[in-house]
Amino acid sequence: MSRLFWITVGATVGVLVVRKAGRVARSYTPAGLSERAAGLGESIRYFADEVRAGMAEREIELREALGLDDGADQPAGADLTPAEAAELLRRPAGRGRSTG
Repeated sequence: MSRLFWITVGATVGVLVVRKAGRVARSYTPAGLSERAAGLGESIRYFADEVRAGMAEREIELREALGLDDGADQPAGADLTPAEAAELLRRPAGRGRSTG
């Protein structure tokens, strides 16, 4: 009975090893490599989309914290002048405008 048990265990392990080796060998074929590359491309694309979304959210937070509006009520081309931008960097609470 003991021999039958070990023969069954050996056959099972052999089948599992052969199947695993077949999967590994298939992953290194041109088709397998292209599938892995496609998966990597999707991961990179997803990461880039998440970074862009985070950047947009952070920009909104920063604009609100600095008291800048989104330009909805400003006419086109009414951006800050270089002097106003420099003043905004020096005194963010002053919203870039001289009060004196």
